[in-house]
Amino acid sequence: MRAIRLGAVYFASVFAVGFALGTIRMLVLVPQLDELGAVAVELPVILTAAWIICGWLLRGRKLSLSEAAGTGAVAFVLLMLTEAALSVVLSGRTVIGHMALYAEPAHLLGLAGQIAFALFPVIRS
Repeated sequence: MRAIRLGAVYFASVFAVGFALGTIRMLVLVPQLDELGAVAVELPVILTAAWIICGWLLRGRKLSLSEAAGTGAVAFVLLMLTEAALSVVLSGRTVIGHMALYAEPAHLLGLAGQIAFALFPVIRS
């Protein structure tokens, strides 16, 4: 139960930062760079924020390996579901259309960052 609660808080905190950064990426960076370049600039910033948020969230908590992995897994699943829902609602894609985006380099780089985000609770605990 603790992993679900921590994973949800971790997801929500990082998602809020990521939503703001994503807006800046789309409005400022993508027109200046291509999409891959914009993601490459944004990724270290969001991963740094996720690292800090994860540390703050885990401070003083002793998690077992399974709790830490569960925290990251819950956060990752919530992130992927939210990202797919926003893609469908805001961009009018189908779920299959959203999944097809992962064939593009920018989305693959983003996915690598999302996997790192999910591993931070294990690394930091």
